[in-house]
Amino acid sequence: MAKGLAKPRPERCRARQIGAYGWMRVLMRWIWILLACCAPWVQGAALADGELRERLRHRLETLYQPGELVAGGQVLMAATPLRTLYEQRGWEPIWFGPDALPTAIQSQLGDAIALAARHGLEPDHYHRQVLASLLKHGRWSSSSPGDRGVLVDIELLASDALLTLGHHLLHGRVDPETIDPGWLIERTAPDLFEELAGRQSAGEINLTAILEGLAPRYPEYQALVERLALQRALAGNGDWSVIASGPLLRPGDVDPRLAVIRQRLRHLGDLDSAVTGDEESSGPYDSALEAGVVAFQRRHGLEPDGVIGPRTLSALNTSPQERIDQLRANIERWRWLPRQLGEEHILVNIAGFDMKVRKDGETLMTQRVVVGTPFRRTPVFTGRMTYLVLNPSWEVPHRLAVQDQLPRIRADKDYLERMGFAVLQGWGGEERRIDPASVDWQVLSARNFPYRLRQAPGAENALGRVKFMFPNRHNVYLHDTPARGLFARDERAFSSGCIRIEDPGRLTRWLLSERSGIMPVERIEAILESGRETTIRLDRPLPVHLLYWTAWVDDQGRVHYRRDIYQRDQALIDALNEPFATEQGN
Repeated sequence: MAKGLAKPRPERCRARQIGAYGWMRVLMRWIWILLACCAPWVQGAALADGELRERLRHRLETLYQPGELVAGGQVLMAATPLRTLYEQRGWEPIWFGPDALPTAIQSQLGDAIALAARHGLEPDHYHRQVLASLLKHGRWSSSSPGDRGVLVDIELLASDALLTLGHHLLHGRVDPETIDPGWLIERTAPDLFEELAGRQSAGEINLTAILEGLAPRYPEYQALVERLALQRALAGNGDWSVIASGPLLRPGDVDPRLAVIRQRLRHLGDLDSAVTGDEESSGPYDSALEAGVVAFQRRHGLEPDGVIGPRTLSALNTSPQERIDQLRANIERWRWLPRQLGEEHILVNIAGFDMKVRKDGETLMTQRVVVGTPFRRTPVFTGRMTYLVLNPSWEVPHRLAVQDQLPRIRADKDYLERMGFAVLQGWGGEERRIDPASVDWQVLSARNFPYRLRQAPGAENALGRVKFMFPNRHNVYLHDTPARGLFARDERAFSSGCIRIEDPGRLTRWLLSERSGIMPVERIEAILESGRETTIRLDRPLPVHLLYWTAWVDDQGRVHYRRDIYQRDQALIDALNEPFATEQGN
């Protein structure tokens, strides 16, 4: 491990270490901003107590020796960047001025660290408690060597807190690859100087504003942050007792649980108190309550049938704290993304089973999708769609050929012919077609399967009539499907990893006709009717983002929650809650 980088607990190793994504280059921008924006109090610091400056230098020079840099019993996460920062300043303190008195900026430190909570992070992970204790008992003008050592601790802890929190707002606290191998989005470090340019006037600095400026600027991110504040307020508002299980509840039913359900829906904002007053709380299941239940079901990805069954009750019984954790996990995922998704792009929410086509901040199209099963998960990554294929054939990946197709071939001797599969061997000029009747399918296995399967275009083709290609190493793409009935399901994790879309014709028309005028609709339909496999290149690439959100806020400000189909949330929540190491490792 590089010197100066704090070590997360070895048994978990989940916290993002300072140093990822070109942190040193970004840190240098921080240095110059601090030097330029804080010029008035840097001049004052030149008159600061020389002993404090020398003690600071001595402490930071320990980076040349083995071991971690520790202050106040806390391992410093940004040790190497801190040394660079103070070396550039001539070892002058930032948080103390002449005679070791606090500088004006020190008064902003508490609010700056508290900002972490607003963004779903834990302020105590940024030395809040230790700093509060040291600042409370520090004696600024004392000549005691012990007190001067405490001032060095405060100086280093405050700067480490600021730099580390800024880094986490910019990039995320957790390294996604350490807890979620399916999250494969690469991103480039933003230029911090450009991010902050113009945010402070000369001679003035606002730490909270600086940190806020580092968080993602997506409206969706900010909406989740605002929802987190509302959810925390809800968590402290009254009793959240479990609603008992029982028979299904339908409109017209009478049940003592309805009073609690009405109250719960009012708290969640799905039932208007002006429409159903408290005097009706114990009444029968009426139309107003049905509307509230349907609204709740829609927000939670449930069948909006108004019937209160086990799944609806389970969602109603989810505690505010569980929702707070869910929001925090998804807020963190936004920090892992590139700073720009593209003026126009396709966004697939794997956990939400939907696809959106967006342009200039507006949603042009929304479709249901089918994604990978929990055993064949759709990966999270970003690609660029460059072409599509009408009437595609399907070259079956070897893994699917031996795991899925071989058992079906063994069970049904007419399967290959009925489904339009050709059996091939070899590639290019050596490719030859094999008569299926000449193969003993019963003796073949995953280790002994020398053939390829290719399904011809047609009604039975697994890719349907269109596939949308954004070349990637995962061999994942969007495509049509003949299995149309799956789109009626609430949860749609049935594919082998690719994304099946509900209305491929609409997306095709938008890509080829509305977006660029490459091809008129009549020509598209003629090619589809011909059954001839045809590749069409787009005139310009289109970003495609396959993401995983179990909580988001829609355009109407309504928060939506989904079941964590790939069981990814808890590991992320645990990582966000994991404190950084202390000197004693606890």
